[in-house]
Amino acid sequence: MKRCVFRGGMLALLIHLPLVWTGSAAAEAAGGETAMALIITSEAFPPNGEIPRKHTCDGGDVSPPLGWSGLPPGTRSLALIVDDPDAPDPKAPRMTWVHWVLYNLPPDAPGLPEAVQSLPAGTLQGVNDWKRTGYGGPCPPIGRHRYFHKLYALDAVLPDLHRPDKAKLEHAMAGHVLGQAELIGTYQRSR
Repeated sequence: MKRCVFRGGMLALLIHLPLVWTGSAAAEAAGGETAMALIITSEAFPPNGEIPRKHTCDGGDVSPPLGWSGLPPGTRSLALIVDDPDAPDPKAPRMTWVHWVLYNLPPDAPGLPEAVQSLPAGTLQGVNDWKRTGYGGPCPPIGRHRYFHKLYALDAVLPDLHRPDKAKLEHAMAGHVLGQAELIGTYQRSR
């Protein structure tokens, strides 16, 4: 239904359309809580943006700042896996190189600071593909690689897995994932 209305010498056209509510708006109107999507962000780079040199092997190799929000109800811990599916060459990838493995991050932690030295209480570390714990920044041998920062909301606090690799952590998380978010950054070394 269209209707013309004159206001102060100007013609305004009003269009009346049926009101449609989706998921969270309908839940909020019904007295429920608004569901937010789990997200992970970094102040250091935008989604699909260039990871700054200081977070790579060409710079200080320090971890980027990461933040998250929108944890699903029932989240008891978080896990973080950072990996590169473009190794060794994005034109002919043969493996996924793991850069960082963390689990049992407490749900009340809003994120991790840049160059994190002290992890939130209860957080445990797994090993990366350099066979060590901690962050290992981008160091691609050739081409521009993508680095996936994957955050998982879990309905459980996992037992101590004794420095698991990515596969062992993913196996332990099976059946416990309430939500997942990812942030992709890219990097190419200048030669």
